[in-house]
Amino acid sequence: MLSYWMGGYKNWFDRVDRAATRWMARNGITLLRISMGVVFIWFGALKLVPDLSPAEPLIRETIDFIPMAIFLPLLAIWEIAIGLGFITGKFMRLTILLLFLQMPGTISPVFLRPDLVFTSFPFGLTLEGQYIVKNLVLISGALVIGSTVRGGSLSAEHDAGS
Repeated sequence: MLSYWMGGYKNWFDRVDRAATRWMARNGITLLRISMGVVFIWFGALKLVPDLSPAEPLIRETIDFIPMAIFLPLLAIWEIAIGLGFITGKFMRLTILLLFLQMPGTISPVFLRPDLVFTSFPFGLTLEGQYIVKNLVLISGALVIGSTVRGGSLSAEHDAGS
């Protein structure tokens, strides 16, 4: 009796798991695109208002060779453009290129101002350091989205022919 019940439970779980996996495959890339877009628009928009972005002090301390009155609005518009590209799904190649061109600047404090990034090198991160490390997720998300620009997609089932 218990084995019959366990078999039924396993079949039920398998059906639910397959349905959830199919939903994730159908919607995951779109949700990733939109959420990345929201992050870029939000972070960019904060930089348009002086002293509103928590990243502004780090930017000011790291990029001291470009006037902030020029650099911050340009960076803000750049990030908003990346966000709009992700949200609309238009010009994805350009959007991803803009993201990858922006990332070296985002990671630059690790090399230019490690005192602002680490409490104890190499593992102890400041809040600013954590802010920088999270960009690994954004880079990985862009790679996943980029893998679909030629019509590729996620699949919920294993393709035995691959």
